[in-house]
Amino acid sequence: MVIRSISVLGATGSIGLSTLDVVRRHPDRFSVYALTASTRAEELAVLCREFRPKVAVMADPEAADVLSKLLADLPETRVLGGLEGLCEVASTPDVDTVMAAIVGAAGLSPTLSAVRAGKRVLLANKEALVMSGRLFMDAVAEAGAELLPIDSEHNAIFQCMPADKVRDPAGAGITRILLTASGGPFREHSAEDLRSVTPAQACAHPNWSMGQKISVDSATLMNKGLELIEACWLFNTTPQKVEVHVHPESIIHSMVEYADGSVLAQLGSPDMRTPIANGLAWPERIDAGVAPLDLFAIGRFHFERPDLGRFPCLRLAAEAFEAGGTAPAVLNAANEVAVAAFLEGSLCFSDIPVIIERTLVATAVEPADSFDIIFAKDKEARARAREQIGLLTV
Repeated sequence: MVIRSISVLGATGSIGLSTLDVVRRHPDRFSVYALTASTRAEELAVLCREFRPKVAVMADPEAADVLSKLLADLPETRVLGGLEGLCEVASTPDVDTVMAAIVGAAGLSPTLSAVRAGKRVLLANKEALVMSGRLFMDAVAEAGAELLPIDSEHNAIFQCMPADKVRDPAGAGITRILLTASGGPFREHSAEDLRSVTPAQACAHPNWSMGQKISVDSATLMNKGLELIEACWLFNTTPQKVEVHVHPESIIHSMVEYADGSVLAQLGSPDMRTPIANGLAWPERIDAGVAPLDLFAIGRFHFERPDLGRFPCLRLAAEAFEAGGTAPAVLNAANEVAVAAFLEGSLCFSDIPVIIERTLVATAVEPADSFDIIFAKDKEARARAREQIGLLTV
């Protein structure tokens, strides 16, 4: 059996840790070449001592200095810092599989490096595809990279489609993609109640164990908006062919409707190790350490339409995709800034979509003709979002 060599980008986050848990269960299948993190040097040092990677990278150069000292007695692990180090371990010939799990826009460059090097890329960083869309998918095709979706919803869709028709849903007879959403912790809150939501409440997802940023995105439904855009690029479709269903139990991860009336669904416990294992071993199936699904205990499934009045982020994402060009990159940048301000306590929860919409209005849309344009627009949008926050909180 060939052992797959893996770089885990974002090893200390929830996706990274789940990936390593699956890897830990299959030492005969996978080896860890590189582990990366942003600032959590102590946590990465613990992982390095267990998995003994050839390279460890801290995105923050100061944190890299800390890690070097912590691993002074582990000479087989080379420590690097900064974006250059992230891109190196994503593209090195010593690796065939890259778990792209860096949160936010920061993950675009290293994920793109992996794509351009023709790797099997397990895409958990939806923002990279949201920001660069067509350019990203063109790079996948040009390099012959293997792009496998790891978000539970997109992985579910992938599993419900013929493998040779992932980019041709119409050719497979697919009429709709039914994208499920948990609805987050506030789906029954009134608009007035949403104004008093705290960061701690927003980060307490009822079903999933996730990092702070994605937890807040789930609570605002921006996570589903970003996933809507991601689904359109991954499966070569349009928002009109994707329908969001709020499914509070988070057991049906998404569905695909066919022309003959059949609807195929992928079910499973809300545990990211399932889609991670699917991506790591595809097209084979391996044990992920996930408990069997007990449908008798669940009893019933419920579905609701998303309330775009209380949760306008889903609407904003669809509009940004339709606007095209750099609009999705602006959407993503404004959201990252607004969520960070909310987590810091300087912005009200219900003002997150307000900042995003105002930033979209204030930032001109340009053709997304190059990654340089996308990065420049990302920087501009962040500045404009901070301006809008300042105006709102005066």
